[in-house]
Amino acid sequence: MIDAAILPLQRRLLAPPGRWLAARGMHADHLTLVGFAVGVLTVPALAFGAHGLALVLLVINRLADGLDGTVARLTRPTDRGAFLDIALDFVFYALFPLGFALADPTMNALPAAVLIAAFVGTGSSFLAFASIAAKRGESAAAFPAKGIYYLGGLAEGVETIAVFVAMCLFPGAFAILAYGYAAACAVTALLRWHQGWRAFAPRE
Repeated sequence: MIDAAILPLQRRLLAPPGRWLAARGMHADHLTLVGFAVGVLTVPALAFGAHGLALVLLVINRLADGLDGTVARLTRPTDRGAFLDIALDFVFYALFPLGFALADPTMNALPAAVLIAAFVGTGSSFLAFASIAAKRGESAAAFPAKGIYYLGGLAEGVETIAVFVAMCLFPGAFAILAYGYAAACAVTALLRWHQGWRAFAPRE
C-alpha cells in the first residue's frame, strides 16, 4: 500500500552503500542470492526460539534485497536479476511463517498455513497480472525501475516486513498477526483479481 511512497527514500538511503559495492565489482545477482540464503536462516532461528537473531537476519535479508536493485541500476540491470529478485522474495515470504510453525506446531501451524495460503493468493495474482501486462507492453507508472510490472495493493512489501518484524518482537502474538495479515492479503488478492478482470477484458 505504501511501497511507492517509501521507494524514493529507500533509494536515497541505499545509494551510497550501493555505489560502494558496485565500485568493488559486486554483482547484483550475488547480493540477491546471499540475501536469500540469509533469509532462509530465519527458519531455524525461529524454530529454536531465537527471535532476536531472526530479526537481525530479516533486516540483513531486506537490506540485500534493496541493495541488489541499487547495484543493478548502477551497473547493468538484467532479466535474470529481475526474475531472481521476485522469485526468491516470494519463497522467503512463505518460509518465514514456517519457522513459527516449527517452533510450536500446536499453536502456530494453522495460522502459519493460513498466512502461507494467503501469500499464494497475493503472489499468484501479482505474477499473473505482471505476465499479461508484459505481453501487452504495459508498465507500472509508480514503479518505472522495476524489472516486471509491479502491481500494488493493500498488502505489499513494506507491510509484509512490518508484520514479520512485529512477529519477531511479539512472538506470542504470532497467531493474531498471521490471521490479521492473511485477511489483508485476501483483500489484496480479491482487488487484484478485480483489477485484472477489468484491465484485461476483451476489447469490443
